[in-house]
Amino acid sequence: MQHEYAFSLPHPDAVSAAHSGRCADYIRARIRDAGGSISFAEFMHYALYAPGLGYYSAGTRKFGDDGDFVTAPEISPLFGRVIARQCADVLRGVPGGAVLEFGAGSGKLALDVLRTLDELDVLPAEYRIIEVSADLRERQQSLLRGELPGFADRIHWLDRVPGTHRGVVIANEVLDALPVERFMRRSGGVYQLRVSDEAGEFVFVDEPAPDVLARAVESIERDIGERLPDNYVSEVSLAAPRWLRDVAQMLEHGMILLFDYGVSRREYYAPERNEGWLRCHFRHRAHSDPLILPGVQDLTAWVDFSVIAEAAANSGLEILGYVSQSQFLLAADIEAELRDFAEMPLESQLQTAAQIKILTLPGEMGENVKCIGLARGEVPRPAAFGSADRTHTL
Repeated sequence: MQHEYAFSLPHPDAVSAAHSGRCADYIRARIRDAGGSISFAEFMHYALYAPGLGYYSAGTRKFGDDGDFVTAPEISPLFGRVIARQCADVLRGVPGGAVLEFGAGSGKLALDVLRTLDELDVLPAEYRIIEVSADLRERQQSLLRGELPGFADRIHWLDRVPGTHRGVVIANEVLDALPVERFMRRSGGVYQLRVSDEAGEFVFVDEPAPDVLARAVESIERDIGERLPDNYVSEVSLAAPRWLRDVAQMLEHGMILLFDYGVSRREYYAPERNEGWLRCHFRHRAHSDPLILPGVQDLTAWVDFSVIAEAAANSGLEILGYVSQSQFLLAADIEAELRDFAEMPLESQLQTAAQIKILTLPGEMGENVKCIGLARGEVPRPAAFGSADRTHTL
């Protein structure tokens, strides 16, 4: 069986193809151990995080022109500078406040945030980074130690969520990389889409959903006020609310900023969104076949931000606001970062204008990426949530 998307993508080079083959063999062994199939969440976990083989565990380049996708910090330092200004007032008001970043990618966001906080004279005593990828951790260390040698004693990499934290928590495009379950709604009930191996190709098979998945789908249907159509396929993240509960339990006082591709629950499970929000990225090509190229392509699923809001409320967190990335940047006065625009060389002006368009235009990242702000304790509400707040839609 040939996957329909395989020939619309660039062919992987020999090294990548060999690596993907090893990752596929690892997953096949897990399928055999499980008796013939594994949940899609398990497949996604192995494809992304299998030790030394998963996409985020191996040494392939992921970010930038030579990788598979580009994130906001890679596009422009303006993104990190605006975030830093929203964090500054919180850090001023939380004694001993630090910054904790989950999944720091190339390290570019940390670099821009630290530089700006230093300019604002609000440099925290500690900037913590939790990074599951040993390869990315090395790249972050190389960048930050090379660009900010005087900050070496402030930047610490952690292996797990700390017991307590005060200050600010930042996660940019982290939630969409958490493994999701895939399901199908039929008249006879909820079915779990699982992954099996047929003649050397990964294929979907389905079985009646386990109770935890069936209850999650039924909860979705209660919230949207109707049963999903027969043969409707989508995803549900059981990991995202657990992740947020862990972060909420850790946070003693401060603010959480979560940026990700996502929508509200009603948008996520709209009838026309049959087939869900799962996307794959390989060499800057987006497609919808998650079962090919394991270990060398990125797998992501857009975020149901209503789940995040519900988990936040259940964990005693206040919702500061929920806005698009465009609204966040504009309300936070990104224009203040362009004071020297008129003095820039023409080439720099054109480059900066192009970067801002990608960050803010609806057809680019501006509308697709959302930010939700959460807080524990008294913190100033960031200006970024001062207009066009969509919390009522969650």
